[in-house]
Amino acid sequence: MSSDSVTTGTAETAPDHVVAGVDVGDADLAALLRARLVEVEELLVSRLETGEDFLTEVALHLVTAGGKRFRPVVTLLTGELGPEPDRERLVKAAVVCEMIHLATLYHDDVMDEAAVRRGVESANSRWDNSTAILAGDFLFAHSSMLLADLGPAAVQLIAQTFAELVTGQMRETVGPGDGGDAAGHYLRVIWEKTGSLIAAAAQFGGEYSGASDEQIQSLRRLGDAVGIAFQIADDIIDIASPSSDSGKTPGTDLREGVHTLPMIYALEAGSTDGDRLRELLGQPLTDDSEVHEALDLLRASEGMRRARATLEQYVADAMAELDVLPAGPANEALRRLVRFTVDRVS
Repeated sequence: MSSDSVTTGTAETAPDHVVAGVDVGDADLAALLRARLVEVEELLVSRLETGEDFLTEVALHLVTAGGKRFRPVVTLLTGELGPEPDRERLVKAAVVCEMIHLATLYHDDVMDEAAVRRGVESANSRWDNSTAILAGDFLFAHSSMLLADLGPAAVQLIAQTFAELVTGQMRETVGPGDGGDAAGHYLRVIWEKTGSLIAAAAQFGGEYSGASDEQIQSLRRLGDAVGIAFQIADDIIDIASPSSDSGKTPGTDLREGVHTLPMIYALEAGSTDGDRLRELLGQPLTDDSEVHEALDLLRASEGMRRARATLEQYVADAMAELDVLPAGPANEALRRLVRFTVDRVS
């Protein structure tokens, strides 16, 4: 359940203003970010190439499959808000965040028995579960070595983030319990599993650019809101967007029996959504006609309306943090990035 829906433009192919699929609004800033992302990619690959060949091949499997490098972009962009960006530390911190994200993808695919990731065969499917788990551990190990270069405060931040990531996975596995607040539980899980690492990425940007303590805390809250917003947006896209628009097969969550936020809201007591939708959501759907029926009902549901309203609230929370952070091209680029969260589900 990790937000992974935007593609990074390379230095060779991206339009002048575009980074990570988003028009950042300033060609000079975009050029700087693309140059830094090249450094991120080079450091990421070079670190993972230092091991044994049998480990390197698996560890680089998802790196070479592509991806948006969203967390590095957050670190690099927030690093341009402070008065004294430290390029070397920002790049290292960006790579740390990407390594951790990639490691969680390997582990998630084992837990979910996924067959495909980023358009290629998943590591657990191509090799086996043990190999995929060990590849994730290898990435965690290399992220720890880079953290050692950054010092004790960085180690402590990522140790806290590790705890949040694991807690979120366990919380999701345990579930909200009978009579529990399903929506509140779900939002807590996606903050722990997605928002916590994006918050760390944003905090690194502040730490390594000379931001004040107040600004660093604001950046953490910004990351929290952005992470949750991106996951809710993915939930909505899985229901609302034709596969030709989103690049995904609609109804994946329905087929897997996963209740995302629009479905949780539709199932809540007092919801005006009808019995037929409740019946369809009561089990994993394998029949294509029932999947399409459920999607049609969800698209018009109160649950979907409430999910969109919740998304807008987290976007507003992110914008409120940007209001108190230094103005300039980086702030405007972050606003565009946040707004893109909503625009892609319109």
